[in-house]
Amino acid sequence: MTLSEVQFELKAPKGQFNKFGHYAYRSNEDILKAAKPLLKKYGDNLELSDEPILVGDWHYIKATATFTDKDGKQTSSTGYAREPLNKKGMDESQITGTASSYARKYALNGLFLIDDTKDADTNEYHQQNQQRQPKRSASKQQNNSLTANANRYKALVNEYAKITGSNFDAVNNDVKGIMQSSSDNGQMSKNDYLKKSIELVERMLTSAKQMKQEEQTG
Repeated sequence: MTLSEVQFELKAPKGQFNKFGHYAYRSNEDILKAAKPLLKKYGDNLELSDEPILVGDWHYIKATATFTDKDGKQTSSTGYAREPLNKKGMDESQITGTASSYARKYALNGLFLIDDTKDADTNEYHQQNQQRQPKRSASKQQNNSLTANANRYKALVNEYAKITGSNFDAVNNDVKGIMQSSSDNGQMSKNDYLKKSIELVERMLTSAKQMKQEEQTG
């Protein structure tokens, strides 16, 4: 069977689960488990080899996955994984073994065209999540603030309209006219514009209440 046919037929779901992080991921063993029945069925062969290499001051494991079909045609793919300086709870041989497992996984991914969606057992996945989470939180906070200010503005305008015997649209248009005359209006964000509008209506409301009180006491 040709490699392209194996690539099409091979299914390697994410068979591992990290209970601490609550995510599923695909391991080197998952890929091999899916590949072995196809290799046996079609008389193909798969070989994996490792080679330690030094890049600058860092030690890497270079893994090579070589697929040989029944007609003798070979196709190879390589993967790399860096050995960490240390890893808590592991001796040196275990650190190298972990790097080998990762490197072989990446070599197999390339050989069998397994999608490059970031698996949750990689550092890159966690870095992506850490980068995205603050952005999502900041965006959510900004949206909440915008909604709160919009609701506050509407409530103040309605209160002012009620006191002065006007209506929302008329007051809102007056506020817009005053705001448009502001020199920094064009440089403000929507939320800042709302904040400034709220401050303006609050001053208008305070003045209207004072006038209303003076009329009642006079």
